[in-house]
Amino acid sequence: MIRTRQGVLSWPSLLVLMLLSGCQAQDNGPGSTPASLDEPFPPARGGQLRNAVGADASNLIPFIGADSASHEIAGYLFNSLLKYDRNLELEGDLAQNWRISPDGLSITFTLRPDLRWADGKPLTSADVKYTFQTIIDPKTHTPYGSDYTLVKSLETPDARTVVVHYKERFAPALSTWAGLSILPAHILKGQDINATPFSRQPVGSSYYRLGNWVPGQRITLKDNPLSTGGRPLISAINYRIMPDPAAQFLELSAGSLDQMSLTPVQYTRVFPAREDLRARYNTYKYLGNNYTYLGFNLKRPPFNDRRVRLAINYAIDKQELIDGVQLGQGLVIAAPFKPGTPWYPRDLQPYPYDPRKARALLAEAGWIDHDGDGVLDRNGRPFHLEIVTNNANESRQLAATLIQRRLKEVGIDVQIRLVEWASFLSQFINTSNFDAVILGWSLSLDPDQYSIWHSSEQGPGKFNFIGYSNPKVDQLLEAGRREMDPQRRAIIYQNFARELHKDAPMVYLFAPYSLVAVHKRVRGIEPAPAGIGYNIEDWYIPRPLQNISIQR
Repeated sequence: MIRTRQGVLSWPSLLVLMLLSGCQAQDNGPGSTPASLDEPFPPARGGQLRNAVGADASNLIPFIGADSASHEIAGYLFNSLLKYDRNLELEGDLAQNWRISPDGLSITFTLRPDLRWADGKPLTSADVKYTFQTIIDPKTHTPYGSDYTLVKSLETPDARTVVVHYKERFAPALSTWAGLSILPAHILKGQDINATPFSRQPVGSSYYRLGNWVPGQRITLKDNPLSTGGRPLISAINYRIMPDPAAQFLELSAGSLDQMSLTPVQYTRVFPAREDLRARYNTYKYLGNNYTYLGFNLKRPPFNDRRVRLAINYAIDKQELIDGVQLGQGLVIAAPFKPGTPWYPRDLQPYPYDPRKARALLAEAGWIDHDGDGVLDRNGRPFHLEIVTNNANESRQLAATLIQRRLKEVGIDVQIRLVEWASFLSQFINTSNFDAVILGWSLSLDPDQYSIWHSSEQGPGKFNFIGYSNPKVDQLLEAGRREMDPQRRAIIYQNFARELHKDAPMVYLFAPYSLVAVHKRVRGIEPAPAGIGYNIEDWYIPRPLQNISIQR
């Protein structure tokens, strides 16, 4: 589904002193700007990118760890057969080239020559075969296995050749091979992939390798001299694990962070008002392929009633959320796709804010305020709704508060529960133990969303944790996977979006803009349709700025 690098970055409140020897330039925090930040410098190797992540990684095996922090870190460590370039077109990664058979049922990949793992062992087609066999193994706890169930067989006639045969035509095939990180068979073969120590001591093939990992504190990545794509220019990436966004921004303001995802307040109000920040940081804004939603537990009454789901949809003012939560930095959407893509139906409109219609739908479903206490009830039971979300995400917390107020106006009593991310996943998402959750989906560049919406994708660790089941949607998702003609395929997914819209299994709250600040000492960033992180190997820190530090 995704090569997820979406992360909510946050920090503890402690300002860390970084003093590196041989300083040639200094970022002394607010009010102090090295003049050299605006000078042109040639690319240079070395330096450390100082980054942050809002939660500790859970598992650095990419298709086991489903959280954004794990995906962000693992994304630097592993390669896939293919990847997306700056223009969101597929290109070879481990594969030097690939060929699709005339009947569309087979793909032959040829690996690049002399590929190596970070431990120096050869990377061959046997590693691809091992990875494939592992992800389709029913004993593997992964939500991504369904992407490979249509593979009839995978052959490895020699060390550089992988031939994949499909049972039937499978339109997202190439995209799925761009999403599967290849693992080292020589280390993992014979181990339980769900419980291997490799998840915390990974050996990859990409630009970086794991340096050290202090749980709950930091993860350091070092450049991989044997990287399949060549050695990156920046020598190390230091991730500090910081769940407090406000404290993280303090670190950014002090000049001890190179990169941070900004909140809408920081982007629209703080940065424009702070000359010292603008002097030291560049900011970037682009619409990502993700959205934030209110998802219902569809197996729990009254959310199994479409009239109730529609009523809540009408009761929530989405533009109010964009204005109040995102400060205008987002779009209202009516489908689970990025606006402007071929599969987003142009004629589909979001449910408008209409509390009168919401009350009528709730009354039709039997929810009436019989005792006049302001809360609807049915059969003597008041309408209580608990919304759960993660405590380190300010925008989701604020969205929950606004939703609470709007639902109160139509007679629904809402309680908000904020939970630490790891507990949120283990106690609520993986067990489907909730009334409603506020979360976000980062999506693949391919429109296939089988793993999120197909009725077969329910159960522990699966993505359809809201319990959605709709035979017509199942049929459309299956058809979309088989259709190879781009135009006919787009129509299938437009119909899928319309069916979802009609069924309203969740409320699309908004599609946020990605707002990022990067220190001016980091060069080589070239914004493109893919965003800014697609060419991390080409980012560099000029030699005079590599030893930048802050002082007390």
